[in-house]
Amino acid sequence: MEIPLDLARTLAVVIDEGTFDAAARRLRVTPSAVSQRIKALEQQLGRVLVVRSKPVRATDAGAAVVRLARQLALLEHDTLAEFGLDAAPVRPVSLPLAVNADSLATWFLPALARVAERHPVVFDLHRDDQDFTAGLLESGTVMGAVTSQATPVAGCHVRPLGVMRYEAVATPGFAARWALPRGVASDGAEAADVASSSAFAAAPVVEFDRRDDLQRHYLAGRGVDPAGPSRHYVPASSDFAAAVKLGLGWGLLPGFQSFAELAAGDLVRLGGAPVDVPLYWQQWNLRSPLLDAVADALAEEASTALRPPDRRAP
Repeated sequence: MEIPLDLARTLAVVIDEGTFDAAARRLRVTPSAVSQRIKALEQQLGRVLVVRSKPVRATDAGAAVVRLARQLALLEHDTLAEFGLDAAPVRPVSLPLAVNADSLATWFLPALARVAERHPVVFDLHRDDQDFTAGLLESGTVMGAVTSQATPVAGCHVRPLGVMRYEAVATPGFAARWALPRGVASDGAEAADVASSSAFAAAPVVEFDRRDDLQRHYLAGRGVDPAGPSRHYVPASSDFAAAVKLGLGWGLLPGFQSFAELAAGDLVRLGGAPVDVPLYWQQWNLRSPLLDAVADALAEEASTALRPPDRRAP
């Protein structure tokens, strides 16, 4: 049995675009033609490949075919590059990648910009928590991911990027209003005026979404029930930082988003141990110069933006 490559590519476009109509516009055919191609592929493989929801999604069998189509597109790009035929491509190759919100908002994009200057590529970025991006690799949705998972996903290889350190901060006015402590968090030492656990249990906290567990880890480390405080949910990295800086609540921010304000006195540290999140790059185990170029650019950027994995001192 063979998988017709043109039909596999059509399936990948349907999944990328989310609807048969949108896929038809991209492929410059009719929606009926797209539907017929998918039905033909399903009949040939004897598997249902698409759940016809809004947006459509791939079944497990469909995800395997989509992964094949994306691998072939990447290998085709790399082969044409070896021939010197990629200088003016009709359509750049699309690389779907997954990344956590804080990396996306701070250090991730400059690395991709350098790759795009040298290669005909466009990026299809999927944002998710670093604890969940590996799942997008497993499903074949993306070819590479920034993840907190050190164990390689099946069919992938992994390399460490560094550690993103988060510290609990708030505006001086918010900390005073809720009797929160002030201290230097980077060495784990508590300030002299340590607040009681009831202060942290009462003070509103800012969280990214309901899967964000950074603040919960911090509260548990201070002996506070993580479920106790009231919460603001702000599901965008820059807006999350803005909410903390505006005094809506306290939260854990990486240095990129807090150094200037801490130095100016617009934010204060709340003490307690910092939360370190090791980050890794995982990508499909393919011999692809383009995918390797992305990995190298990310590793270079991370080497200056993140803390080394073995470094614990401030």
